[in-house]
Amino acid sequence: MITPSHTIRQAPAWQHALRGAFSKPAELLAFLDLDPALPVLDAERLADFPLRVPRGFAERMRKGDPDDPLFLQVWPRGAEALAVEGFGLDAVGDMAKLKPGGIVHKYQHRVLVMTTGACGVHCRYCFRRHFPYSEALAARDHWREALAQIAADTSITEVILSGGDPLSLSDDKLGEFIDGLDRIAHVRRLRLHTRQIVVLPERVDDGLVERLADTRLDTVIVLHANHANELDANVADACARLRQIGVTLLNQAVLLRRVNDRVDALKALSERLFECGVLPYYLHLLDRVDGAAHFEVDEDTARGLMRELASELPGYLMPRLARETAGDAAKQVLA
Repeated sequence: MITPSHTIRQAPAWQHALRGAFSKPAELLAFLDLDPALPVLDAERLADFPLRVPRGFAERMRKGDPDDPLFLQVWPRGAEALAVEGFGLDAVGDMAKLKPGGIVHKYQHRVLVMTTGACGVHCRYCFRRHFPYSEALAARDHWREALAQIAADTSITEVILSGGDPLSLSDDKLGEFIDGLDRIAHVRRLRLHTRQIVVLPERVDDGLVERLADTRLDTVIVLHANHANELDANVADACARLRQIGVTLLNQAVLLRRVNDRVDALKALSERLFECGVLPYYLHLLDRVDGAAHFEVDEDTARGLMRELASELPGYLMPRLARETAGDAAKQVLA
């Protein structure tokens, strides 16, 4: 008998789940019992930003309801084709601050690293939907350029992994970068911005937990959930596993018209997050990216919602209403 010289590892369950995500509009509509002839379901801009919805996330949507708040976030409506003044391709000024190696250095003492262009879900309001990822990914050449820049700047104490979604990377690729950061003495904190845990909670498996537990860095994961219905029992279980290894969990949401622009929806989101061991962090006004204008809630309405919300929630469950403006030295906190 010939013994193989190496063992072929099977892909983890989360990668299988990701490959099974909905990418064809007709299949998602059939799954949700939605009539494709409905005018509101015109997928005019699909070619510009493809559909991608994990099946587990779709299972949380209400069948037969084109106004379901989760469905509204992922369905490519015809309104995306409208050109609206004030909306552009680079809503928060990433390109102006982009450095070689996929690093965006906008704020003091911390840098953001563009780890990958891949995401588990394609949110239609994504502020980086037009970002040229192929030109600016840090993972090339074993992260060498990104790690060299971080090592050379001793003012950097926190590294933020973004994209795309950093948890779209394999454990080995992610671990390779974390190991590099561990060797840079002035880096103290690691932050991951991810929607993957919400839309694909299978991602929090033994391999990821072991990898994150093995770093000396204080680790913060900032989830992205916009509605309480996104946070099912599987998401809660994934959050519990991360908390057990000492990861701090925060959430940043986006205020979206017809999705969560009501006090009851925002209250339910904060309360459900807390049940999952996650603290509300930011509620962002929409980043004004081309194709997303139909989601915008104006600032006066947003401020009014926050005043009402403050009478419904304790202070520790109140997210900060914020806007990010290209060129500013920090986010602007509005309420």
